[in-house]
Amino acid sequence: MRFQFKTSYEQDIGLFKDKVDATWYGLLAAVVLILPLMMSDYYVGEATWVFIYAICGVSLMVLVGYTGLVSLGHAAFLGIGAYAHAYFLQQGMPWVVAMALAVAISTASGIVVGLPALRMTGIYLTIATLAFAVIIQEVFSRWESVTKGFAGMPVDKPVIFGVSFQEDASFYYLCLFFLVVVLWLTRNLLRSPTGRAWIAIRDSEIAAQSMGVNLAIYKSIAFAYSAALMGLAGALFAHKIAYLAPDIFNILLSIQFLLLVIVGGLGALHGAVFGAVFVALLPPLIAILRDSIPATFSDVARSTGIGVIGLLGDAIGNFLKKPGVEAGIFGLILVLVILLEPLGMYGRWVKIRVFFSTFPMYKRATFKRQKAYMRSERLR
Repeated sequence: MRFQFKTSYEQDIGLFKDKVDATWYGLLAAVVLILPLMMSDYYVGEATWVFIYAICGVSLMVLVGYTGLVSLGHAAFLGIGAYAHAYFLQQGMPWVVAMALAVAISTASGIVVGLPALRMTGIYLTIATLAFAVIIQEVFSRWESVTKGFAGMPVDKPVIFGVSFQEDASFYYLCLFFLVVVLWLTRNLLRSPTGRAWIAIRDSEIAAQSMGVNLAIYKSIAFAYSAALMGLAGALFAHKIAYLAPDIFNILLSIQFLLLVIVGGLGALHGAVFGAVFVALLPPLIAILRDSIPATFSDVARSTGIGVIGLLGDAIGNFLKKPGVEAGIFGLILVLVILLEPLGMYGRWVKIRVFFSTFPMYKRATFKRQKAYMRSERLR
């Protein structure tokens, strides 16, 4: 087991725990940077989706995982950022200005939506954000002078300061840059008094208020910052999808974002990235299995002479081709994660790491959830 000794304040506020931690992250950065040189354009595009979904995951993680405010309206913020960015680009504005304005509009929308959070919590706040998402989707459909309605709005590849990002690899690096900036900024913000106030609100609003935390201000800041990050992701999303339509930003996309943070692991930025990998790569995996399973089962049936195996493979392939199967698999995985691993993918990784670092002294009760509550929680 490796023990960490802190001998200075600089070490306590550093981004990395120690040199070993920094070395591992350096190796990860090197791998991510050389991946486009080793993969085809298709897989580079899928990795780009992971980065965009990771920014969305960090956005919702700030609200759900660190502040304890559940939202089902974040697809609306994504759409606001995407449409605003695309509209300003069509008006001839520079890319950076269009991006800044899209983030600003998303931030303002987050403040407006955060106002109900001052008086509502739990399921009531969730319903309020859901209503906001439905309203915004109708706005996208009806405001044809800006959004072009159901006719759709084309979005070209970004051109920043005269540099074109037409290639998949160049856009990959652009999204990677913004993801690193978002993770760095959020990491530092969570260690500031603002981030600690968010965590205090998540653990107990009554206790946080008794310690002098202004619930109205910090909840509004959480909504504003979360919406700003989602607006940034929306601008990148618009370039990646290349054609915007109102039906893209529906309630299912908001549920998908919530699934991302729950499966990845609530209360951890690593969980946002892990969840993004899961959400972005599961649909292509289902598509690959849809085509490969019948062929594999047919080969096995021919080699063994058992025709039932081939029929079974065809049945599985036809089942995966049915509409709604992907959403059903997402829901099934969400239920299994909640039942079997409430801490998500990152929580499972932490358990594995602690097991090997403390073996053979590992105790199963290390991560057992306590059922005792504070007295202040009983006053609700």
